[in-house]
Amino acid sequence: MKSMTEKILIVEDDNRLANLIKTYLSHHDYEVQWHERGDTAEEVIRDLKPDLIILDVMLPGKSGFDICRDIQSWFNGFILIMTASEDNIDEIVGLELGADDYLAKPVEPRLLLARIRALLRRKQIDSTYIDTTTVKPLISTDNLLVFGELIINYENRKVTLNQQEIDLTTAEFDLLWLLATHVGQILSRDDIFSQVRGFDFDGSDRSIDARISRLRRKLLDDPDNPRRIKTVRGKGYLFLREEDSH
Repeated sequence: MKSMTEKILIVEDDNRLANLIKTYLSHHDYEVQWHERGDTAEEVIRDLKPDLIILDVMLPGKSGFDICRDIQSWFNGFILIMTASEDNIDEIVGLELGADDYLAKPVEPRLLLARIRALLRRKQIDSTYIDTTTVKPLISTDNLLVFGELIINYENRKVTLNQQEIDLTTAEFDLLWLLATHVGQILSRDDIFSQVRGFDFDGSDRSIDARISRLRRKLLDDPDNPRRIKTVRGKGYLFLREEDSH
């Protein structure tokens, strides 16, 4: 049950599809608006401040990929890429640019609704993820984790490394928080997928691996000699304290 109406912006130039999605989501108590051009979408996003954007790739004036890339520095909501292309490279590109999820057209309305609900549930992630094992961060409170020079602040959703703020997308921060609050524990892809996105990993979605890769780059973590996020072959991922990585 939503405490207030959540806002969704559809950026799609197919009038029929956009109206169908808008009607369907409106019937499920979302406040839905539609915009059909890519080159003016960012202004609409700034004004509307939606909780989630359903973003088509092929748009007049500017592509959805370019929009996704350009709004990462200031947009705090979720981005669901939607495209008619069956090429997997579109999925990879969208996720690498910071999209939170991806759906190929034609879209089944119930699946779209399930993905939207799963994304918006991320706002409810809280101190449930605080680790209860004997392996702890150097400093830990409900909203602050400190691992040497790496500081993760859940309250303002900021991450700093060596006193420099790291620019993370919403999805990247949620994944980092999940890993860091389970420091010393191996989390499988299934664990991560179900915790972060709200439904089970189906064995084919590569979004977790793509997000891990982006996190490593932003945290200056060498995948061949990790100091933060270690791949445990056949099992999943393990977040390390710096002193445990030597």
